[in-house]
Amino acid sequence: MTTRPNLVRDLMTSDLVTLDHNEKLLVADDVMRLGRIRHLPIVDADGRLVGIVSQRDLFHSALLKALGYGTHAQRSALDLIAVKEAMKSDVVTVAPDTPLVEAAKLMLERKIGCLVVTDAGKIAGILTEGDFVKLVAEAG
Repeated sequence: MTTRPNLVRDLMTSDLVTLDHNEKLLVADDVMRLGRIRHLPIVDADGRLVGIVSQRDLFHSALLKALGYGTHAQRSALDLIAVKEAMKSDVVTVAPDTPLVEAAKLMLERKIGCLVVTDAGKIAGILTEGDFVKLVAEAG
């Protein structure tokens, strides 16, 4: 019998991709699209968490397309904007030993799709809605 995950550390993804806040949105878009990543923690030169970029933050490229711009123009526009100009800087974080129930409630209350997991000031992982869906699917 396997034990059910109870803590954030039991369910979080610890092998995650981060991006420097000075990178261009084009790089973030490529990383997220190629890696099938929906949330990308953003760090400063010292590796400290300073923000997060989600697919929703990149949806403006769809707006550019709707306005008649082609793919090349969209990519050129994304290459003009630094990640730090589009990221959300008020990142909600939790510790690895946070109960999953508490983490889920926090995500629902704040209407967010992920929590960045930090331990002693360093990024330890990320917990997403997808992790909870996977948990339920595997339990059923």
